[in-house]
Amino acid sequence: MAHWRSLPAYELISYIFMFACIPMLVFGIKIYDYLIIRIIIFSILALYSGFFAALIWNDITDADIDRIAHPDRPIPSGRITSKKFFLVALFFSATTFIFSYLISVWCLILVGASALFVAFHNKFLKKKVKMPAYSELFTPIQWVIVPVFGYFAIWTGYPSPGIISFNFLFFGQMSFDGTALLNMILFVLFVYFADNAHDLPEGIHDAEGDRKKGVRTYATSFGERKAAKISFMMFFISGIIGIILFFQTILSYVFLIPFLIIWVYTLYYSYKLLKAEDKNMVEISSIVGRKGFNYFLFIFDLIFLDIFIQLMFYFYS
Repeated sequence: MAHWRSLPAYELISYIFMFACIPMLVFGIKIYDYLIIRIIIFSILALYSGFFAALIWNDITDADIDRIAHPDRPIPSGRITSKKFFLVALFFSATTFIFSYLISVWCLILVGASALFVAFHNKFLKKKVKMPAYSELFTPIQWVIVPVFGYFAIWTGYPSPGIISFNFLFFGQMSFDGTALLNMILFVLFVYFADNAHDLPEGIHDAEGDRKKGVRTYATSFGERKAAKISFMMFFISGIIGIILFFQTILSYVFLIPFLIIWVYTLYYSYKLLKAEDKNMVEISSIVGRKGFNYFLFIFDLIFLDIFIQLMFYFYS
């Protein structure tokens, strides 16, 4: 994969922590048995495969846009053909479904529905739907699957007594309580706003190519300046939700203190984009997009680190 996409090593490692930390958070600070370890490992494998599949499908469907905005990507640069990349995407899609099924049928249904949406969104909808900013309104759904999958993996793969419980023929049991449901909704909102916040600056950077292909982003629909303002607002909202998650879940100050530092740091760069001159917006937007994605990524690293430290204290105290 590194041959096709020059992804930083820290990013590839961070995805492991991202995909592991949500089921760990939902399970809580207690003894880990074989079943929970199995669920965490299969969650990592399923979501990592899904990440690569979505990345490749996006490269295939956006090849015409990338020839303008990202000529260094695999297909425009000639490193691989669309046909060969299609076969690679099928492989990763298949492994996503297999590992999801090994957790529960509910997880399989979840990734199946997500895959269908991503396929139609990338191939047809984001170029055809005329709703303003359609592309960036719905693109974060590809990342929303991460917290939802993590919660579903525990609710269905490691069922325990809950206030709300379902047991359907062929689908198995799902059990949770109101607090867990609220926490999942908060995580979904955090992921949506944090991912969209960094997508908008990248949309500013790609605005020329998107306009030529009729893709509706905030930048192409409302202009680069308004897109920068909306991005700053979304960064701010995501930080507020992160603070709420600290109070609502088992997260400790190990999470909160570095989270606040990273949040303020990212807001500072987002503010620089907000105040940038028009001639500098494209260059600065690329920087903000990268720093915004790092903010999005590192938050999950902090969650994993916080829970891991709590577990160490629990096991050895």
